[in-house]
Amino acid sequence: MADGEGWDRRSLLRGAAVVAGAAATAPLLGGTSAARTGTADADALFKAGKFEQAGRAYEEILRADPANLHAARRRGHVGLLSNSFRDAEKYLKTALDLAPDDRETNRLLADCYIRQDEFALSVPCWQAGGTEIFARWFGAIRGEPYQIHGDTARLPWRQTDPSPLVEGSVNGGPPKLFMPYTGAPWLGISVQMAEEAGLTPVAEQQIDYLDGTAWQYFGVLDSFRLGGIELRNVPVVWTDTDQDSPGGGDGIIGTWVFYHLLTTFDYAGRSLILRRPTPEASRRARADAARAGARPLPLWIAREHNLHSMGSVAGSAPAVVGLPIGGTSENAVVMSEETAKRLRVRTDYDRPLETFAHSHPTVTYPCYPEEVRLGGAVAKGVYSLVNPNGPLGRSGFDVLAAFFHSFYKPFNITLDFTEMNVYIARGKAP
Repeated sequence: MADGEGWDRRSLLRGAAVVAGAAATAPLLGGTSAARTGTADADALFKAGKFEQAGRAYEEILRADPANLHAARRRGHVGLLSNSFRDAEKYLKTALDLAPDDRETNRLLADCYIRQDEFALSVPCWQAGGTEIFARWFGAIRGEPYQIHGDTARLPWRQTDPSPLVEGSVNGGPPKLFMPYTGAPWLGISVQMAEEAGLTPVAEQQIDYLDGTAWQYFGVLDSFRLGGIELRNVPVVWTDTDQDSPGGGDGIIGTWVFYHLLTTFDYAGRSLILRRPTPEASRRARADAARAGARPLPLWIAREHNLHSMGSVAGSAPAVVGLPIGGTSENAVVMSEETAKRLRVRTDYDRPLETFAHSHPTVTYPCYPEEVRLGGAVAKGVYSLVNPNGPLGRSGFDVLAAFFHSFYKPFNITLDFTEMNVYIARGKAP
C-alpha cells in the first residue's frame, strides 16, 4: 500500500512468490464486562474465519452496548469482506460516529467507497486514515471510473512461466504485455508507456523497490483495452526505475480491474477471460461450473485487494486461504512455520530460499504437504514453501495458507464478484 503500508513493486512482483506479515488484530474498545466477554467470543469467530457467525455475535454485542467501537468496526469489516456494502457502511459509519479519527475505521470505509467507485466519498476517509497519497489520487479522478465498453474478451496468454502475460492497449497505443495478478491492487504500467500515453501524475511518492528506491506516480487513463473489452477512466500507477520486473512484461493488472468484471483465469486453456458482470453472465458461469462439477466457494476481499476463500492443507479442516492468482511463483502454496509443524508437513530446512515479502528480505524453506485442496481442486506432494516469519494474513483473521501460480495450472478459476463466489474446475473453461 502507499504511505508505508507495503504496496510497492517489490512486494507485488518479486514478492509474489511468498506471503508474509503478522495478523493485526484491533484492540478491544468500549463496553461492559459482559460485553467484553462477548467481544472475545466474537473475535475468536472472526479470527477463525467464521465471518457470518462473527457478524451475528458483534450485532448481539451492539444491541447490549451500542457504544462498542470495536464491535461496530468489526461488524462493518465483516460486511466489507463479502461486498455487503449496505451493512459495511451502516456499521462503519456507526464506528466513525463513536471515534471520528479512528484510522482503521476510516481505511475500511474508504475501501468500501472505492469498491463502489464512490471515489469522492473516499477522500476524507483516506485523509483521516493517514493515506494522503490515495486521498490526492482518488480526489483528482472525475466522472465515472472503470466504464465498461464491450461484453467479452478472451485473451490468449503469450507465456505461462514465470508468469502469465496477456496483451493490452493503453490510450489506443500498440499492444503491450501485462501480467494479471490478484496479489496486486491497481493497474500498473511502465514509465515509458506512461510517457507514450501522455499521462500526467496527480500524485507521487518515493518507495522501496527491489534493491533500492524508485518514484511511484498516480494518474488516470482515458482508455485501457483488453481484447473485446475497453475500460475508460481507469486509475493507473507507473514506477520510474531502471530495474526489470521479475514477472516480465510491461505492466500489471490487479484486483481492482478484475472486480469490475466477471473474471476467469483459464490456466488449462492458457487464457484470461473477461466478461461484463451481468446477471446472465453470472448464471452462465454458475451453470458451466456445475456441469464441470465445481461447487461455489466463498470469496472474500481484505485490505482493498487480497482475495480469500476456503481450502485445506495436509488433511486439515477447511479454513481461510489466500488466492494470489496469476503473478510469478514456482511454488504452489505458502504456509507459516507454525502451520507446517502443526500439520506435520515435511520441510527441508537444509535448502533455504532467500526472497522478498512485503518489501522486506526473508528466508523460506521448501516443504511438501501430502495434499492441498481448494474445493474440488487437489494437488498431492506439491512443492511449496514455509515462511518462518510469522502467521499469514494481516486483517485480524487466520490464513491457513496462500495458493499461488503453480497450483492453478490444471484448472480454470472464475471469480464472481457480484455473487462473491469462486469456481475452480479441472480443464479448459468453456
